[in-house]
Amino acid sequence: MKKENFFEALDIMNISHRNDIYEKFEIYTDYMLEYNKNINLTAITDKQDIYIKHYLDSISILGYFDIQPNSKSIDIGTGAGFPSIPVKLLREDIDMTLVDSLNKRIIFLQNLIEKLNLKNITPIHSRAEELAHKKEFRQSYDICMSRAVANMSTLAEYCTPFLKKGGHLLCLKGQNVDDELKNCQNAMKKLKCKIVDKKEVQLPFSDLHHNIVVVEKLGDTPDIYPRKSGTPSKNPL
Repeated sequence: MKKENFFEALDIMNISHRNDIYEKFEIYTDYMLEYNKNINLTAITDKQDIYIKHYLDSISILGYFDIQPNSKSIDIGTGAGFPSIPVKLLREDIDMTLVDSLNKRIIFLQNLIEKLNLKNITPIHSRAEELAHKKEFRQSYDICMSRAVANMSTLAEYCTPFLKKGGHLLCLKGQNVDDELKNCQNAMKKLKCKIVDKKEVQLPFSDLHHNIVVVEKLGDTPDIYPRKSGTPSKNPL
């Protein structure tokens, strides 16, 4: 995607940006494609598609949810850094933690963070089910974000234990999310949360649509959640 088109897309999405931001995304793209030759990070290798389906998709969060300055955020199942790295590039004030269960992806992220000279951002090799029971991470974050990880019930069990009371889970979901929302009401009740918003987003320069689902944390997460590794996905609440 050309620089002028990327800036136009950000303007369409009401996202403010610095003039040097395009160069940062170009560094991201080139390094991801290089690393992808040996370690599977993405099936999308066309640069135009990367900008639309990865970058604009990720940063759409900023156009539709007001993340407060200096918020503490965690990205669960970040993969190649989505949505957290694109969000961080545009909002350097956000303190970001990235979690993934595959160490080879974490090594990629560590190298990428160094190349992009990003501060207050920490990649962690762990499963969410284990990390959420550690005192320094549990109920410590204002924002949790996640993209293309699991159904809403499973995702809520992975993510909401990290949130402070009053914090928000921002889920980037596909076009057809209504059944997931109906089926996760039991999980919301048990996890002391509620769905407060769903926004349908069209990505600029494409006919692609997705949904941003916003979940609010209402109370303390019961100690038993998340259940042991693998259980939330095999037996959703």
